Amino acid sequence: MARTYATDVLVVGAGPVGLTAAAELRRRGVSCRIVDRLPARLPFAKAVGVQPRTLEIWDRMGLVRAALEAAVPMRGQYLYVNGIEQPRIDLALPPEVPYGFAALPQYETERILDEFLGRFGTAVERGTELVSFRQDADGVTCRLHTPSGAEDEVRTRFLVGCDGAHSIVRKGLGLSYEGGAFPEEYMLADVRVDWDLPSGFGVRSLHRDGDGAVDDLLVCIPLPGPGRYRMSMMVPPELSTARQTEDADASDGITHGLQSSRAPGLADIQTVLDRLSPEPTTASDIRWASVFRISHRIVDRYGDGRVFVAGDAAHIHPPTGAQGMNTGIQDAWNLAWKLALAVRGAAHPALLASYDAERRPVGEEVVGRTVRHAAQGFEADPDDPETLMLREAQLLVGYRGSPVVDPPGAGRGPRPGDRAPDCGGLTGHIAAYPLRLYDLLREREHLLLLYGTGPGLDELLRTARESSGGRVEACVVLPADAPADAPPDGQAGATPLPAYTDTRGEFARLYAVDQPTAFVIRPDGYLGARLTPPAAQPLAAHLGAVFATNDEA
Repeated sequence: MARTYATDVLVVGAGPVGLTAAAELRRRGVSCRIVDRLPARLPFAKAVGVQPRTLEIWDRMGLVRAALEAAVPMRGQYLYVNGIEQPRIDLALPPEVPYGFAALPQYETERILDEFLGRFGTAVERGTELVSFRQDADGVTCRLHTPSGAEDEVRTRFLVGCDGAHSIVRKGLGLSYEGGAFPEEYMLADVRVDWDLPSGFGVRSLHRDGDGAVDDLLVCIPLPGPGRYRMSMMVPPELSTARQTEDADASDGITHGLQSSRAPGLADIQTVLDRLSPEPTTASDIRWASVFRISHRIVDRYGDGRVFVAGDAAHIHPPTGAQGMNTGIQDAWNLAWKLALAVRGAAHPALLASYDAERRPVGEEVVGRTVRHAAQGFEADPDDPETLMLREAQLLVGYRGSPVVDPPGAGRGPRPGDRAPDCGGLTGHIAAYPLRLYDLLREREHLLLLYGTGPGLDELLRTARESSGGRVEACVVLPADAPADAPPDGQAGATPLPAYTDTRGEFARLYAVDQPTAFVIRPDGYLGARLTPPAAQPLAAHLGAVFATNDEA
């Protein structure tokens, strides 16, 4: 008997990760419900660092302007050890990277994503909790506890758990969540200070004992508002949760995140500032404060059948380098475009499996690196500065070796599985201003980008259309010396492809191309294929690993 689905996808958890998943699904026209057990958004500045890669994602989604207007720039960090100023860290990136580092309170991130989701007619169902679920070959039946106290049974094609470290979805799947906990506890507080340090810079002030171990720590991240910072520091014994015999937040043995102990007060924060502040200052206007404990864990797999986990439900780790929320947002982005194809029957059977293949290695690397940094007193690995900045910005995350990208092959420039870099200086026939490549990618799905001209273009376009069910768009980037009005070969008399001239040669330089080449750029901004010379057969093979054939649909 045919089953009726109440929605295509049910997302559990309305933090930044769940909101990203729901917004991406709705933006692609997929029906989606998103539930959260909390009755309202929490006013806590927990995750505050926004990485350049996340801003690129928000650009693709169409909401980056709202984020940029609400955030403050992160220009660098002042470092002090035992009261002695160390060389300043400047957060500098190559000029072709379109966005810098930013700081934005988590409640603002959630507000922006929530409002964006609302454009598609979807609102978070608050006070609604997932109680249990069971899946079969065709879908997932979920039992929800609603604000009225009643229980609601919802049938959905897919279930996505973005419900945090104590995830009901993860537990229901029986996923392992291996790792451990740090004995140290920290205070978090959103306060104002009256020091004269330059705006846009964080502060890390630490004290080392005679053996070189860090025994006192203060980390301050700027927030919107004059003199306002999210501060973290070690917990004094009287505020420790370690001796508590009962902690509702850790009833499953996982102690991670905000704890239910007495919240620190302004006097507790001032005491640490008196010890570690780089200059005398007075804290005031405390908005919230809490004790925070850190675990490090990761699941053995990111999904099973029609049920998936993302964000803290899949991985938790120390907050070094503001990697956690950003990694979770990228989990959701990676999963959402694949789910959208699967809902429409347009995904190759192996496409959803690539979510685990691509994202779990990223989670493992982030957990391992942040644990290592925490053990070293929250100091970064001694990589060369450029590599360090690109990695902290999450611009080096890649999927080489994924089952749905081509082998990387040899050669210079970005390869399959790498992030497609941005570039400027692309000019068209009508606009009087140059465009960036990311302007061409915004709000697009799969794109076949052809550099240069050559024979066989019609066959290539036909292959892209037939191998994807018409789901691949195409455009051309012409070399700087190409005739301004010359159509791409094979397009004379036909509907022309959008064509842009690489006026400044930036595309050719950054993509290391000097002859006709075809690139398949995925919806998440990664290269799926790089074909030199462009040819129909390898293009069909690549797209055949992503999209369903008529027999598979």
